[in-house]
Amino acid sequence: MNKQKVLFIILSLVLYGCNDSSNLEEKTVSNYDLNEVSPGILRTPDSNFEDLENYPFEPNYMMIDGIRIHYLDEGPEDANPIFLLHGLPTWSYLYRKMIPIFVEEGHRVIVPDMVGFGKSDKYMDKNEYSYIVHVHFMKELIHRLDLSNIVIMGQDWGGPIGMRVVAEMPEKFSAVVMSNGGLPAMPNPQAWFTRNIMNFFVWWNKPVSLEELIKELQKSSKIEEPSTFDRITTFSKWIAHSYYAEDLDIVAVMENLGGLKNMTESEKKAYEAPYPSSEYKAGANTFASFAVDELSNNEKYMKNIFENWNKPFLIAFGENERVTYSLKAELVDRIPNPIVAEDIKNAGHFIQEDAGPELAVLINEFIAENL
Repeated sequence: MNKQKVLFIILSLVLYGCNDSSNLEEKTVSNYDLNEVSPGILRTPDSNFEDLENYPFEPNYMMIDGIRIHYLDEGPEDANPIFLLHGLPTWSYLYRKMIPIFVEEGHRVIVPDMVGFGKSDKYMDKNEYSYIVHVHFMKELIHRLDLSNIVIMGQDWGGPIGMRVVAEMPEKFSAVVMSNGGLPAMPNPQAWFTRNIMNFFVWWNKPVSLEELIKELQKSSKIEEPSTFDRITTFSKWIAHSYYAEDLDIVAVMENLGGLKNMTESEKKAYEAPYPSSEYKAGANTFASFAVDELSNNEKYMKNIFENWNKPFLIAFGENERVTYSLKAELVDRIPNPIVAEDIKNAGHFIQEDAGPELAVLINEFIAENL
């Protein structure tokens, strides 16, 4: 049996375990001390996060499976929650411009740092991370906080993780917002073929330097209608860079892949804060490599859950977004009666930085008009 089949069987078993409600109940019992650091885990010192500008929020922590997960919890506790998910290589700091606008409107706002990011604990071993692991931690956090009637927003990797969380516990959610994100999905054998081709290209290209990656991004940006082959070529080089980088340059990723060219020194400091050294970056190293891991399972959720979705669904992308823009057409085509906002002006991949207040107002209006 080849490695791909073994990997598929293992992931399927993990997925089955995450869907087993009795297993979930067992995992909600935790006797870990919040100050305990488990073997093989790194915890960024609190001092790294001191004096961050425009981030006045109180930290909250929860131990899940020996990992201390950090989350923000702002606004009235009895209000219906907005659950905001970041992507690569960011953390809850990304939403600092939006949180006050939601709270002012009377919403409860919960913003977790995923395992490996922000103030949450970080596995040292890259092999501990997976798409399913990230989904599990977010499901477990929602379960333990006893949240319901949730409006969830996902951007970048917050999109695939968020939509998978919704698909596995749809009764918890009243609405979905996708902004520069979505759910990569395709049926077999196309999914099998894409996964293997992508993995081959990553193997063939590795390692890819930052300079080589920037050249590839500049080349691909000139292609008006990139083919599937073009996308695989570019994305495989991004994986080959991010996964094998000895010390992933967080700011360079945001500037070159995300198009953020006007970051202040304090913003750069904030995004680098979670990573005192390269050892802390295993989560950031691995995120991109999950893109093709669950395509066929995601396809089942798209067909069974989202093609039958009967709750409000907002699609709001930035006009300069290129990283995930192909997912927008997929959402528009497959979600029944989505609300599709006009692309937000002067906003790129990190839409929360480019147009956070505008996006927050748009979401407030969406909630007021549809819930």
